[in-house]
Amino acid sequence: MENILQETNFILKKYNIKANKSLGQNFLIDGEVINSIVEASNITRNDVVIEIGPGLGTLTRFLLEKAGKVICIELDTRMIEILQDRFKLYNNFELCNEDVLKVDLQSIIQKEKQSFKAVKVVANLPYYITTPIIMKLLEDELQLESITVMVQKEVAERLIAIPGEKEAGAITYSVYYYASSEKIAEVPRTSFVPAPKVDSEVIKLNLRKEPPVSVCDTKLMFKIIKNAFMQRRKTLLNSLTNAKIFSTKEQGQKIMKELNLNENIRAERLTLQNFADIAEKLSN
Repeated sequence: MENILQETNFILKKYNIKANKSLGQNFLIDGEVINSIVEASNITRNDVVIEIGPGLGTLTRFLLEKAGKVICIELDTRMIEILQDRFKLYNNFELCNEDVLKVDLQSIIQKEKQSFKAVKVVANLPYYITTPIIMKLLEDELQLESITVMVQKEVAERLIAIPGEKEAGAITYSVYYYASSEKIAEVPRTSFVPAPKVDSEVIKLNLRKEPPVSVCDTKLMFKIIKNAFMQRRKTLLNSLTNAKIFSTKEQGQKIMKELNLNENIRAERLTLQNFADIAEKLSN
């Protein structure tokens, strides 16, 4: 940890830069955490790794030693010179100075799949856009094998919760639909420079080959889930009636009765199958 801290401070001083708070930059300095990320991602020379927000390249260095190729997507132009200087001797390093939410990942992945067996995402994600990034990676139905990321602890617990548990939120159901999830490691705030105000967790999402439920209108199902959790203190019946998902309260009562759902139940108590069943009823 001390060596990585010294290296980080040397680079920051050499290039005369500081962490950009608006971009959620906190530089990882914990070698044990880096090892746990790399090991959990199970990278081989047959894999392409997409690293989002590499920053100074602390994690990148270890990924380059394991992967067939590492494509770094970095928005901060200040980091580009550092990354180019640091990895110019690596022939398996590629750098993309773009916003990951705007990059055509589909094209990148299709191109790389011609030469490599699998594409994996590995990243220490910026806290402020964790959810949009995760949802883009899942909803765009990219040909990814896995996503191993470090995120804020509170967000991590929601991402890997099981639908129906009290920790579940709308994103829980989306993640569960697209991937199986596991917790890899807890990461204290002291593992970063500057130290954030919250602790983190490393999690891994393994993309499913087939979704766990069958539903004819996936968009409708996720619309129902989103609206159900927008007013999570209300009953599901009231939330979906207020959101005009149920055209009338009577329609909602009828559907819930047919599905043997208590009309006083709240969103977080439903399984993904329950939401799929509601979507099917509304589609018919």
